[in-house]
Amino acid sequence: MNILVTGGAGFIGSNLVDKLLDLGHKVTVIDSFSPFYNVAIKRKNLERALQYDTFNLYEVDIRDHENLSEIFVLNDFEVVVHLAAKAGVRPSIRIPRPYFDVNVNGTINILEECKIHKIKKVVWASSSSVYGNNKSVPFKETDSVDYPISPYAASKKAGELVCHNYHHLYGINIFALRFFTVYGKRNRPDMGMYKFAKAIQEGKTIQLYGNGEPRRDFTYVDDILDGVIKSIEKVNGFEIINLGESHVISVNELVALFEKKMGKKAITQKFDMQPGDVLETYADISKAKRILGYNPSTPIEAGIEKMLEWFVGERIH
Repeated sequence: MNILVTGGAGFIGSNLVDKLLDLGHKVTVIDSFSPFYNVAIKRKNLERALQYDTFNLYEVDIRDHENLSEIFVLNDFEVVVHLAAKAGVRPSIRIPRPYFDVNVNGTINILEECKIHKIKKVVWASSSSVYGNNKSVPFKETDSVDYPISPYAASKKAGELVCHNYHHLYGINIFALRFFTVYGKRNRPDMGMYKFAKAIQEGKTIQLYGNGEPRRDFTYVDDILDGVIKSIEKVNGFEIINLGESHVISVNELVALFEKKMGKKAITQKFDMQPGDVLETYADISKAKRILGYNPSTPIEAGIEKMLEWFVGERIH
């Protein structure tokens, strides 16, 4: 297939691009190379992909309607995997406007091009953040997500509504995938897993908010990719689907695992919860299993080992 991946230079996107190229697909990436973190990291992420004749790269912002339109005119895409987004719960509280501009208006731009060019298959990255402080666990796709607690979460909820609208009006098949705390090779440096490993390695203090008690459904990136690739193959109608590990541990337990795997004690300092943070994320993945045949297979201990192999050996320091 001829597949467009937006945000393809990022953590999840670049790993997906490598998998799709290995599977024999033609892959085009649109990425703005936003300086949210070191752009050199994103360029390194695509080094392997650039060796393929079946790979194309456009350095374009999804808010740039004119250049975006030209890319769609020049390419006959069959599937769009829309991962490009402004990420991060806490920064979204400080500067909310860009989150809605990228995550909502940018998504509308992508879907408009799909409408114009009659592209009927879209896989879009939502987030477990939409659940907010949902009291019912594990989180089900049928639970109410009308009470987001950060602008980032609200922008992802809005994106889901936009996706449904384009499915309803124009018959575009869309799977909106709610990712649960993804980690692994090429982890963004602003994410908790990366920060913990770096702090332990350098003997610096880890700040544990909520006293380290919040619980997360940490999902290894390869398991997420499996769900995305199965969605590309099976996207039909409109569905919202959880992709998680469906196994929960506290942040304190996570730090203890890093200590064990790295053979070094962490220095920690505990704080109260921060605005926008949730107490727990926990995915009910029964729908993903039923519709996609999704079956996550990387327990947290094995996932941390894999991530640390990359962290020690390949990351940009």
